[in-house]
Amino acid sequence: MKRIATSLIAATLALAAVPLLMPAAAHAETLRMKVQQEQRMNLPARGMTMAEVKRVYGPPLKILPTRGGSSKFQPPIHRWEYAKYVVYFEYSHVIHSVLRTPGRNAL
Repeated sequence: MKRIATSLIAATLALAAVPLLMPAAAHAETLRMKVQQEQRMNLPARGMTMAEVKRVYGPPLKILPTRGGSSKFQPPIHRWEYAKYVVYFEYSHVIHSVLRTPGRNAL
């Protein structure tokens, strides 16, 4: 009798955990699709300078405040917003370009 009760409790806990795992899988799939979309787009490449990005892609719509830069272990990170993507620079070179996506609370 004790074994049956233990088995039922274990099965109930296992079934209760399934919905908790679903959002993570859905989020991973969404992230994978976004990365694939970024790879197909012509975004500024790693290593390009700010001048090269401006020459090839035009001026940014918005230059966001610089972050970091307080020590040699935290270099300044510059962020430029374009209509469909954001470009991140360390000092004056591109380190990453990512698609802009609306936040969770966006309408």
